[in-house]
Amino acid sequence: MDEDSRIVALEDVPDDGTFLFTVRDGFDTSEAFVVQLSDAVVAFENYCPHWRDIRLDKGDGATVRNGELVCEKHGATFESDSGLCNFGPCEGAVLEEVSVEVEDGVVYLTDDRYEFENQGPSGDHDRSSRGRIGFSGN
Repeated sequence: MDEDSRIVALEDVPDDGTFLFTVRDGFDTSEAFVVQLSDAVVAFENYCPHWRDIRLDKGDGATVRNGELVCEKHGATFESDSGLCNFGPCEGAVLEEVSVEVEDGVVYLTDDRYEFENQGPSGDHDRSSRGRIGFSGN
């Protein structure tokens, strides 16, 4: 694998959470996150299908509760392996998958649409709900 597509060591992906990273598509950047499953890893774009301008997380990766991904704004839940929304305002929608592979204990970006930009968020921007209801319990 190409070192420029290296996202993270598999051991650094939390068992009960996700690992946030930034990708570039030409001039634009967007965020995605890696989810470690029992026998594989998957990655999804970091937005809610209900409102594409809303990230699932609050800046450090999507919340995982009872094995499901949770949208912090709407309370929608998604299956960790498929990205299928099984509860919430976007029920039936599916998170956009980002292709990744694991080689020698390292997760690499293999999606031809993107170039790996950096670990973590895409920059300093306001992640508040701006009046939209939050469901994080905070």
